[in-house]
Amino acid sequence: MKEELTVEEQIEKIEHENNRIGLWKQIKEDFSVPKKNDPALNSNIELIFNYPGVWAIINHRIAHKLYKKNFKILSRIIMGMTQFLCNMDIHPAAAIGRRVFIDHGIGVVIGETTIIENDVLIYQGVTLGGVSLDKGKRHPTIKSNSVIGSGAKILGNITIGKNGKVGANSVVVCDVPKNCTAVGVPAKVIKRDCKNEKLNHSDLPDINKEMFEYLLKRVALLEHHLKKCDGIDLSKEDHDLECIYQKFISAMNSIKK
Repeated sequence: MKEELTVEEQIEKIEHENNRIGLWKQIKEDFSVPKKNDPALNSNIELIFNYPGVWAIINHRIAHKLYKKNFKILSRIIMGMTQFLCNMDIHPAAAIGRRVFIDHGIGVVIGETTIIENDVLIYQGVTLGGVSLDKGKRHPTIKSNSVIGSGAKILGNITIGKNGKVGANSVVVCDVPKNCTAVGVPAKVIKRDCKNEKLNHSDLPDINKEMFEYLLKRVALLEHHLKKCDGIDLSKEDHDLECIYQKFISAMNSIKK
């Protein structure tokens, strides 16, 4: 079995491929990515004014080159200006591969030691952050062809495997194997071998709803057992709970109005 590449080898692989095609061809490629990923794009003019994620990636390409040549302050200034203009915080040291698309992009945070391979799709509000103050690899690795849903938080030195998918607003603190979909807080793998499936949030289970349903059924079962076996009268408690429930429903209806 082929051994997993080290962090240094993964970064070197990304750097080699990026250098192979050159900066300007890479920027041209970045401009072409939205045409394949966003059906809302109608003209090239929109790329200039309505796609901050594209500009953030392009600015990062330039800043990253400078960072690797030890112009670290200048690279940080470039990304600081990018943060102000695009509302995204991307560290210039992060290793980002080809055809990475940040859709909408507002609120995206990408930490210093993050590794993002080719053809990754990232939606708005995503955080690729760290949980340690130690030096070294402390941010996530996102393998090729992965999709990270809106508002997802991927924290620490963990890996989202190739073709991995993370549901919106999930908090991922453990590795997600390749070809898997993870959702929830903390995120759990709910689908495996979904290499060719798109991330369709309407098909993802509501984990909180299912947990509440389980708890309600469990409580009802225990109440039934108490009433049947121990002859305990819970009618007063039932009446009190019903009053509380009706107040809750009334409050929810008033909010809707």
